[in-house]
Amino acid sequence: MTLHPVRKAEPKPVNLALQGGGAHGAFTWGVLDKLLEDGRLSIAGISGTSAGAFNAVAVAAGTTENGPEGARERLEGFWRSVSRAARVSPIQRSPWDMWLGKWSLDHNPAYLAFDAMTRMVSPYQLNPMNMNPLRDILEAAVDFESVRACDAFKLYISATNVETGKVKVFPREQLTADMVMASACLPFVHQAVVIDGVPYWDGGYMGNPALFPFHGQTGTDDVVVVQINPIERRGVPRTPQEIQNRLNEISFNGSLLKELRAIDFVDRLIDEGKLSTEHYRKVRVHIVQNEDALKPLGASSKMNAEWAFLTHLRDLGRETTAHWLDATWDAIGERSSVDLRAMFQGIGAQHQG
Repeated sequence: MTLHPVRKAEPKPVNLALQGGGAHGAFTWGVLDKLLEDGRLSIAGISGTSAGAFNAVAVAAGTTENGPEGARERLEGFWRSVSRAARVSPIQRSPWDMWLGKWSLDHNPAYLAFDAMTRMVSPYQLNPMNMNPLRDILEAAVDFESVRACDAFKLYISATNVETGKVKVFPREQLTADMVMASACLPFVHQAVVIDGVPYWDGGYMGNPALFPFHGQTGTDDVVVVQINPIERRGVPRTPQEIQNRLNEISFNGSLLKELRAIDFVDRLIDEGKLSTEHYRKVRVHIVQNEDALKPLGASSKMNAEWAFLTHLRDLGRETTAHWLDATWDAIGERSSVDLRAMFQGIGAQHQG
């Protein structure tokens, strides 16, 4: 009897949509690390904003240099560099928060002073020299020649045009460090990033992340959203900080929810036979998230770049993704694993199997 080797299934192609969220982007690092290690999915396209953009370009550069392992190495190198730079920052967890086992910076005087200052003084007054150490970290950790040379997948980085209020999507072939920094430019913290005479702010306002660049461009209709900003948060915010934090969550999820609602609307018209499948395609939506773990962290922890916190989020992302892969594998390439209609009715995203 002749034994034939078991043929490994071809990886299923997916588009990855990576949200921004400061240090919470280390959760996305863990998601990507597990996907690259697992190998059951292949990346057809990545759309990234802010921290999602940093993760995206690290994957692109590393993939060009040494495939999936190179991507994993570049991701770890970037986040290690962020953590090393943060060691000298006065914005650290207080001994009280450390003793309580909390990751927030809410009791750190330097953080509270900085937060208050950004609400009263513009970055043009507070930082007239426009210094941003994160740009130096990005350029040292990511080779943009390798990013631009990456032909393994499509890459889209989003920023917000300050003058028009519209989303600007920068393609991989033209990508520079300035474009990634524009994607992460918080207007109360940094001066607008000017590219070709146009000022840009954080892409989260108009595309966190943008999904429309995927349509008909990557060869797959499966979109995996890596979500790190909570959509729902029960209770009424009462303190000024709680109100501001919730406003930021709502605004930074608004563009994504609009695109998901449009996808659901088109899918519904296709199901009802009102749109022809010759001209319209159903988008299969999947979401990797862990709101139970991320929601309690609080907004200030997005500025906590301790290595222990970053690796905690990475491990959380890896664990979440391992469970998600097992639960969602059969749906990928066949159907959405998220019930968008139920989500927009306020019931929440329900897994369909």
